Amino acid sequence: MENVYKRIRELRVKAGKTLKELGEETNLTASFLSQVERGNSSLAIGSLKKIADALQVHISYFFDEMDDEQFVLDPETQERVKTNNLETEYIRLNGKFPQRSLAPFLLRLAPYQKKTQTFQYAGEEFYYVLKGAVIFTIDEKEHYVKQGQCIHFPAHLEHYGENPLNEVTELLAVVTPVIF
Repeated sequence: MENVYKRIRELRVKAGKTLKELGEETNLTASFLSQVERGNSSLAIGSLKKIADALQVHISYFFDEMDDEQFVLDPETQERVKTNNLETEYIRLNGKFPQRSLAPFLLRLAPYQKKTQTFQYAGEEFYYVLKGAVIFTIDEKEHYVKQGQCIHFPAHLEHYGENPLNEVTELLAVVTPVIF
């Protein structure tokens, strides 16, 4: 658990947040958070989830083993992720090391994949279309991006992507911050 406490403090400081600010975002007191960061208080999983959300990381970040740094990933070691509400397949392309700030992915959008939800958060998104095409709607304006083209935008603007084709569209994506 000691690594969890250290990582909370490291992320908070990196985000430029005071204990009071983090407390306000999580409904936890600054004194409790201070005790947690020093390893003087136990932490319920629900509280850790609130902290992870406020610091914009997946809760698993606190438990990832960082002793086995990995910079090169072979195709068989690249983690495939499917989300409940999206048909998109995410293939994680990131190395494994502490405090990485980029989240690179290979995305595969299903044929005729339509909007199921919109996204909006503090950060940036970059996409390069490897195969196919995608329609990105950003701040209610459509952008048709085809093979060989790229798009880069601030993620605080409401956005989503759709595949207008009857084939899988593949994208190289790089987003910040690391969200999962």
